[in-house]
Amino acid sequence: MNSKMKKYFNYLLAAMCIVALAFSAGAFMKVNAAGGSASAFAAPAGQPVDLTYAADKALPAVVHIKYVQNSKTRTVEVESDPFSDFFNNPFGWFGNPNQGQGGKQRRQVQTPKRTATGSGVIISSDGYIVTNNHVVEGADELTVTLNDNREFSARIIGTDKNTDLALIKVDGKNLPTLPIGDSDKLKVGEWVIAVGNPLGLNNTVTAGIISAKARSLGANGVESFIQTDAAINAGNSGGALVNTAGELVGINAMLYSQTGSYSGYGFAIPTTIMNKVVADLKQYGTVQRALLGIQGGDAHDYIDRLKDEGKEADFGTNEGVYVAKVDEDGAGAQAGLTEGDIITNVDGKKVTKMSELQEIMASKRPGDKLTLTYLHKKQKQTKTVTLKNAQGNTGVVKQVDMDVLGANFRAVTESQKQQLGIGYGLEVIKVNSGAMKEAGITKGFIIQKVNDQPVKSIDELQDLVKEANNSKDRVLYIQGVYPTGKKAYFAVSLE
Repeated sequence: MNSKMKKYFNYLLAAMCIVALAFSAGAFMKVNAAGGSASAFAAPAGQPVDLTYAADKALPAVVHIKYVQNSKTRTVEVESDPFSDFFNNPFGWFGNPNQGQGGKQRRQVQTPKRTATGSGVIISSDGYIVTNNHVVEGADELTVTLNDNREFSARIIGTDKNTDLALIKVDGKNLPTLPIGDSDKLKVGEWVIAVGNPLGLNNTVTAGIISAKARSLGANGVESFIQTDAAINAGNSGGALVNTAGELVGINAMLYSQTGSYSGYGFAIPTTIMNKVVADLKQYGTVQRALLGIQGGDAHDYIDRLKDEGKEADFGTNEGVYVAKVDEDGAGAQAGLTEGDIITNVDGKKVTKMSELQEIMASKRPGDKLTLTYLHKKQKQTKTVTLKNAQGNTGVVKQVDMDVLGANFRAVTESQKQQLGIGYGLEVIKVNSGAMKEAGITKGFIIQKVNDQPVKSIDELQDLVKEANNSKDRVLYIQGVYPTGKKAYFAVSLE
């Protein structure tokens, strides 16, 4: 198959398939799953494989997770209905203060209570459970049911959107656990089972093989999926991918489907990524992510694109990670990387594509050393560098929440919206000692944007604080308005 045909085939495949999160829901109906690891119990070549041992080990440690998000009040924009406005408000045709631009109105609606289900894996007898971030994100209540029907309320220890992993905890003792295997030792063609709670069918085991490793789907910030053909469906998210030795080798995460149901391919997060994320969430509450400070992609994709454009495409290799951009103060720059270089080895391990590099980086912390081998104008270079965090140093990035701001907030009222001609905002109702007081923000100020993002709820502000804390600047650039109508702009440091 020539490069153009290959390119068109990839486009067609991407157009036909839907990447769906495997999270079963009454109100959500998202779809996810997948998984794999080393097989100490593998049968001799040509012999049948007995998976009963793996199933016996896995079933007691895989749990059902029920997600509940309570009903909430939201402000939404709707198309204006002049007759409805007239009868509900006789002045509706003559300047309804809730009237928005372009014939729209702002109205408050009550969102329905939402429930969904997923899976999780007990990794320690005192109640730590690994699952997907999308299984627990936004939950007001989490209920965990074990294979023996015992129920526990769970609390979230920490989450990581970049890898779609979460760590939750139940108060229990001597709980059944699943030993953790080494996903690096998995081989394509190796038998695995997927264990979870698909389509409302609790305690379900399906079998298949490892179809591929280090797959990248563009679904998460950090990904190097294990691909399997073990059947997975809605509700399998967060469940276990288990090898024949009865070891956890992956956390089910996604499926590829045209319909949202199983059609042959599922994907799991390998334990090499999971182990580091879990350790960080336990110790720090947030993932300590080391950065190489480059942007790029698979070298063979870039080479194919150049060939399609009739350009020179000889880099001395067809495998590796093509470097498209280098941050001037990052570890990559310290290693001497420049645009056009090809990374071929990391710590002596061959790297053929970006997902493999991401998997290696996901196991590193700021302060760790990394040895890079790359081709610069076809000449091999090897350098060892110290990795940094997003803030440009090697320190621990501490988890922060809105307490660091030293203020209390509430959503603006309808009368405030009418008076100031605004559609949303958070009013500062109290200022104590903290970052906001130091920046000069006083009681009564209404926050409308933070770092150029609209802020309509306290949850949105909380997310923006966490995001800024993990950035290099660690600053909130706040725009808003005072009750007098005067607009103001503040820079709030999180240092």
